[in-house]
Amino acid sequence: MNSDLFVSRRRAERFAQLLDEANGGRRHHVRSRVDDKLTDLVAVGQQLGDTAPTVEVSTEFRTGLRAMLLATAEREGLGRPASTVAADRTEHRPASNRSFLLPTVTARRARARGAILIGIATGAVAVSGISAASENAVPGDALYGMKRSTERAQLALTGSDHSRGQLFLDFARTRLSEAAQLRGDRVGYSGVLDDMDADTRQGVRLLTTAAVQGSDLTALDVVNTFVTAQRTAVSELLGDGTRADRDRTQRSLALLGDALRRSDALRAAIGCGLPAPGGSDMLGPTPASCPADR
Repeated sequence: MNSDLFVSRRRAERFAQLLDEANGGRRHHVRSRVDDKLTDLVAVGQQLGDTAPTVEVSTEFRTGLRAMLLATAEREGLGRPASTVAADRTEHRPASNRSFLLPTVTARRARARGAILIGIATGAVAVSGISAASENAVPGDALYGMKRSTERAQLALTGSDHSRGQLFLDFARTRLSEAAQLRGDRVGYSGVLDDMDADTRQGVRLLTTAAVQGSDLTALDVVNTFVTAQRTAVSELLGDGTRADRDRTQRSLALLGDALRRSDALRAAIGCGLPAPGGSDMLGPTPASCPADR
């Protein structure tokens, strides 16, 4: 049984690698005995990605779903301390014989299988709906946790460092739009910029590492494009904020400047044929200067 699970996992990991490579991700330069068997599956995966339908969510659906989710969150005690929820459930639990309440092993398994089947059947619809309902949530909103959970799910389904790096930069753009809505809330504004900077560091580190490992300048192009647009948008936050907000914003601008300098330095190092850097920091590999620049 364990050996079958191991083989299945290796096969799934190899399929993810091949699909990433087919979609422009970093090549892994390995061959597997199952590659020929996975060729058709990779082709199908590409076709599904190319023909993915654009989902248009109406305002009425978004509003109704948001209200339903908020009601469910309140009913289930989401956001309340665990002790309070446990106390509520204990208070409403009918007194009965303990042995009568304990389900049999067979019943528990049947219930678990039913829950899994229901989850699989409704998962695709629920994910798109929840994402639509929570996309405008900001820290402090009841649906913000769902928004961040959706982002973590996206990362878990992404295999290559190049793709994960791009996702982190997309999340940094999302944090920026949230920060624009939180100006005047010193704690909330500073907190969301902290998250934005963390996403920026993660994305830049993954992309610069991918660039060095594969001598891939397109990964550095992604960093430069992101930094150019992000600096312009972050600078717009300096206008009407408090002094504390402006000081915090300047730190994010400084990080973006560091990211651009790192990308340019790596581009020059790759261009002049320097060996891969041995050291790294929060922005990825730290290159040496080309001989002509010393």
